[in-house]
Amino acid sequence: MRGPQSCDTFVVLPPLTQHGVVFGKNSDRPQGEVQEVVYVPASECSEPVKCTYIEVEAAGGTKAVILSKPGWMWGAEMGANECGVVIGNEAVWTTDNEGEHDPSVKRLLGMDLVRLGLERGSTATHALEIITQLLEKYGQGGPCSHIDPNLSYHNSFLIADPTTAWVLETSGKHWAAVQVTSGYRNISNVLTITTKIDRKSDGLEDYAKSKGLWDGEGEFNFCEAFSGEKKPGDKRYLAGEKLLAKHSSSNNFRETDMFTILRDKHSEICRRCDAPFPTQGSQVSTLSSSRPSVHWFTATPDPSVSVYKPFIFSPNAVISNHTKCPDSDKTAPHTLYSLHSEAVKKGGDVQSLLRTMEADCVKELDAVLVNVGEDLSEFDELLKDCVETEVKFYR
Repeated sequence: MRGPQSCDTFVVLPPLTQHGVVFGKNSDRPQGEVQEVVYVPASECSEPVKCTYIEVEAAGGTKAVILSKPGWMWGAEMGANECGVVIGNEAVWTTDNEGEHDPSVKRLLGMDLVRLGLERGSTATHALEIITQLLEKYGQGGPCSHIDPNLSYHNSFLIADPTTAWVLETSGKHWAAVQVTSGYRNISNVLTITTKIDRKSDGLEDYAKSKGLWDGEGEFNFCEAFSGEKKPGDKRYLAGEKLLAKHSSSNNFRETDMFTILRDKHSEICRRCDAPFPTQGSQVSTLSSSRPSVHWFTATPDPSVSVYKPFIFSPNAVISNHTKCPDSDKTAPHTLYSLHSEAVKKGGDVQSLLRTMEADCVKELDAVLVNVGEDLSEFDELLKDCVETEVKFYR
């Protein structure tokens, strides 16, 4: 297995926020891999679901979802569903990689589990249960890149809804989860769950002992058993924790604060377009029980030179084809990706103009959401309009 290249996912909850839960994730992926943003309506289906490498049993019905995903795979790095559930995943490298826990064998990708959790989960807790059930039944593994067949790993997840969040960390078919009900939490490419475990796979401790990963003495520590570390010490994880503490200190953390964290270059949470593993896509979501949740996507690399564009689930939501890879070649760049890449190379003031557009969009949406009623039809083409405005700027 290849060593960590890193991603970061964050969540901030009341009392540090004024309007529900704020979620954010940067997706760092191999250079040259295009990430698309797609909307998939709710559906009824009794046929097995063909994921990236294997099929799983049908769910009967799926939720409407919006996904930021590598164009070539079925699964998603991050996304949201119509119930206000959001999920992001991270690669983790563990000490248990043999037999049915070998991550190089084609099973479910962590990204497949993200999409399955979103399509089937009505709450964060429900999504957690769906992901862990599928993980235990089918296992996880397979090449995680169409460019590098040797890139494979186990996964951790941050799952949130307007009232709670879960951190789920896995090794093969085994897992541990911690519920987060207030404050903030982040995950990166290391195990972070130590001795506080709220849910876990059956027989976890016995399995760890049978593999020589735990001597059975003292309190069981998931991070120590499956990564060899008593507590997480990765610099990216610790840098993210510090940024969350800094930006939430006002007790009024909001989506613009998450934008700032995800654009932080000093910590390498934000990676340049020309980096070996650039930040290929970014998502920020504000999850609310009292008003529509808003999901912001860049659909382009490096959030420091990208603009976040909003999406709200509505009865007839549509998004622009400019963020979708062509059906004829799912590894080829979509229109927005290509135009953004050219604009970054040329430089100029287009980024500053787009950043002003982003700020105006935040303010205007705030004003509208204060008085919004049950009719959400005015948001049907919200993301589509923003994407097509950005395209016009580049052209």
